[in-house]
Amino acid sequence: MSGQALGLAVSVFLACAVEAIEALTIVLAVGVTRGWRSALSGCAGAIVVLGAATAIVGPGLTSLPIDSLRLVVGGLLLVFGLQWLRKAILRATGLIPRHDEAEIYREEVSAARAAGALHAGFDGYAFTIAFKGVLLEGLEVVFIALTFGANQHRLGLAAAATLTAILLVALVGIAVRAPLARVPENAMKFSVGVMLTSFGIFWGGEGAGASWPGGDAALLAIVPAVLLLSLGLVRLFRTGAAEVPGATVVEA
Repeated sequence: MSGQALGLAVSVFLACAVEAIEALTIVLAVGVTRGWRSALSGCAGAIVVLGAATAIVGPGLTSLPIDSLRLVVGGLLLVFGLQWLRKAILRATGLIPRHDEAEIYREEVSAARAAGALHAGFDGYAFTIAFKGVLLEGLEVVFIALTFGANQHRLGLAAAATLTAILLVALVGIAVRAPLARVPENAMKFSVGVMLTSFGIFWGGEGAGASWPGGDAALLAIVPAVLLLSLGLVRLFRTGAAEVPGATVVEA
């Protein structure tokens, strides 16, 4: 397996695992509180919509000329990766609270309990919340899998990494019947942000006509460079926040 293929598999797996964990928390909360039948129906409905979106967008994306595809995919990954990385850096510095699945689960349960009395049969609240949660998280999964897979013409590998991540999270969730709060989700998001940004720089540059020294081996320099820059920003922001009188830093 080449370096790009390995990077694809790891990046897609981690990103999809993060999104699957967040979707699992939502489905668990409404399923436990309002009933599993409607929650799982909402989940299934979202999966059908995501499958249709993949079938529609996938062929069109792969039909683009390779240079145009790399430019489009690189630009999208760069924008998407920087969003992940920005939040990950702010969480690492303590400037915003870290993502806490246990707290999110409690909030979702409280909201579900306050949504009104339960009725026999179909529960619209559970269906809607599960559908929306899985759809929103799933759209990010589809985006990441398609962009990575289409650019390298390895949709099969991207799909395998996606399904492995989702099945693993689902099986663990079924086994423990609780949100996966012990998974190092914040560290995973930081890693995904670095990987998406690095591949966005690499493929965007290639699509714009740049020739990277060493070809694919340039990623071995780009990824560490993005990581070191990100860690440097974490340290800089921590120092800056500590020096500002009255600044509040959330303990990581």
